[in-house]
Amino acid sequence: MLEKYREPLSNAIAEGEAEQAVELTRQALSEGVDPLDIIQGILVPALTQVGERFQAFEIFLPELMMAGDAAAAATTILEEAIAAKGAQRQHLGTIVLGTVAGDIHDIGKNIVSTLLRSHGFNVVDLGRDVPAIRFIEEAEKHHAAIIAMSALMTTTRPAQRDTINLLKELGKRDAFKVIVGGGCVNAEWAQAIGADGYAENAAEAVVLCKRLLQAN
Repeated sequence: MLEKYREPLSNAIAEGEAEQAVELTRQALSEGVDPLDIIQGILVPALTQVGERFQAFEIFLPELMMAGDAAAAATTILEEAIAAKGAQRQHLGTIVLGTVAGDIHDIGKNIVSTLLRSHGFNVVDLGRDVPAIRFIEEAEKHHAAIIAMSALMTTTRPAQRDTINLLKELGKRDAFKVIVGGGCVNAEWAQAIGADGYAENAAEAVVLCKRLLQAN
């Protein structure tokens, strides 16, 4: 049944057709398609492809934003379905998530947020262009276990290091696990700045967060 919706829903997201994406999502759910299957089998690949096209200059920021809005609209419906289906799910912990200061790209971050929530994490999504001090303040406010930072552009990648350095300066580095990701980030960078982990994609982020919390 999932295959029936793969192409039309993927196209709706790629073309930024939010209303169509919502309608198709509702139809799929009404026919018994699992919301997690829709996220992992359709939304994640569709948004990944959109992001790749943007980086290859095949599409531009307006198209990227429209695709993100369409995916967000569908995701809202799916998260409601997940919550209704798994109301008794175990709460795995709180994660503060955001795109670092100076960076307005959030499609990848949004995918990570959706998948983490779907696996039982409480996610405090700070959005994009988040300054270092806000990551820390929100992590303290919400008693988070993990701070997760995304950066797509090489010019904004140092903001991840700045946040970790600020944690050290404030004497709070040991209070949180810090993970990083994004198009310009790799494992070597994560190690160089003293992060606790790096995830190449949303699925790896879920695995990493579970591992880090189990290690506590």
